[in-house]
This record gives sequence, C-alpha cells and structure tokens, in this order.
Amino acid sequence: MTAAAPTTVPVALTIAGSDSGGGAGIQADIRTFAFHCVHGTSAITCVTAQNTLGVTRVDALLAAAVAAQIEAVV
Repeated sequence: MTAAAPTTVPVALTIAGSDSGGGAGIQADIRTFAFHCVHGTSAITCVTAQNTLGVTRVDALLAAAVAAQIEAVV
C-alpha cells in the first residue's frame, strides 16, 4: 500500500483594517477564508472602533509596519 500524498492547505493574505465589531475587515476575511478551508494570514492597516451603528475612531498603522507584516508572511 502506498502512502497518501500529503495535502497542502491553501494560504491567502488579506490586507485590511481591523473591525472591532467583527463584521468587516480582517475579522470577516479570516472567517471567509476558514469557511473555504483556506489558512488566512493578515496585514492590518488600521484599527477601528466600530459597531453596527457606526465608526467612532480609526487609527492607521505606519506603512513600514504594514510592509513588515506582509514580508513576514509572504
């Protein structure tokens, strides 16, 4: 009997903001990746304070910080 070939899980990168409410941004992307059996990696561009009623704050990350996140996972 031959051994089964190892399976590789697809990997995807999302570059987006973080949504504290969980309905959009990185959180939603990672959930979508998982639904499709894809391993999700991420580079966060900003952090938001938001919920279903609206966005109350957005703090952007420096471009160098975003680039470092991408370089770490690509």
